[in-house]
Amino acid sequence: MEKTREKKRGPAAIFRLCPVRHTVIGLCALLIAAHLATRSDRALNRRVSEGFVRPVHRLLSVLTARIPFSVAEGLIALAVLSLLGYAGWSLWAGFRRGAWGKRLYRLFAAFLTAALVFYGSFCLLWGAYFYADDFLTQAGLSSEKISTEQLEAVTAYFADLANAYAPQVLRDENGVCATDRQAVLARSPEVYRRAEALFPCLAWPEVPAKPVFFSRIMSYLDFTGFFFPLTAEANVNTDYPPALFASTVAHELAHLRGVAQEQEANFVAVLACLEYGDADYVYSAALLAYTYLGNALHDADRGAWEQVYDTLDEAVLRDFAANRAYWSRFDTPVQTVSNTVYENFLYSYDQDLGLKSYGACVDLLVNYYYDTASAK
Repeated sequence: MEKTREKKRGPAAIFRLCPVRHTVIGLCALLIAAHLATRSDRALNRRVSEGFVRPVHRLLSVLTARIPFSVAEGLIALAVLSLLGYAGWSLWAGFRRGAWGKRLYRLFAAFLTAALVFYGSFCLLWGAYFYADDFLTQAGLSSEKISTEQLEAVTAYFADLANAYAPQVLRDENGVCATDRQAVLARSPEVYRRAEALFPCLAWPEVPAKPVFFSRIMSYLDFTGFFFPLTAEANVNTDYPPALFASTVAHELAHLRGVAQEQEANFVAVLACLEYGDADYVYSAALLAYTYLGNALHDADRGAWEQVYDTLDEAVLRDFAANRAYWSRFDTPVQTVSNTVYENFLYSYDQDLGLKSYGACVDLLVNYYYDTASAK
């Protein structure tokens, strides 16, 4: 009898507690392990990206584009509510019927299954891009070291561009940018047309970015947007001041086109907006580019930065001030935790600069726009 009891308590008995969850956990673990083991094989990741991920994302992006709301947001909300509901039901059933050990184990297995399904799908439908050819390679561009003089010239170029387009965007009674976000989203399917002609690797069906209903929650987490690879949707926060909104739209649409690295997505966003030529998009891109270039110039040559900064129009300064005032309201421990988690995620995909990856687009901007800036 003792041997029979031991068998019932063995691995087979544990597996029978929730066989479907255990099977899914095992399959996801294998998928994640395969991804981790093949990260160094660029040729394989290139084949996976081009032969599987991009076709799947193309199909998904066309399908989800027909749905007026963010499918990604709906799935995330459904998953959170389902897990919380199941947790509540498990605890209630435990109080009424006992068997706490089995119920808690099944609850743990449910959360582990959800986490591994999400991360496994993420590895399959996004992770391969990080270890295939990056945008610079596909576009045939180079990112060489830059001088302070080059940095100053390009920073001044984007400051002038922001000044030139500041009067062309809608403003409120206080003179702060009041761009119509819905109008920006309505034009988002076409923003990459000219950029695609320059760089065919960016070619994609014309699909829009999606507004997030719970955008205020995104602000608490310090996110202006996110690309969701499971639905191939570019999702954007619609709560923060709109001056930088259009460039965020372009940034997330760059991810949709397979530009995985953040510094490259910022560069591609600026490039697409400027080539598009729409005032809302150009102004937003100029502000985005100036932010990163100006920060870099401030560290490299404070005097040169002051000279460029003094040329900024009052309207531009008001938009920067409005943006700072908005985000200062969300400087909380929640935001700190969110940034820490996301920074560790970037590290896990070998983006060694962490959140500073967003500023590494400076070299790309200077290399690409220096000739234009110096010709002025």
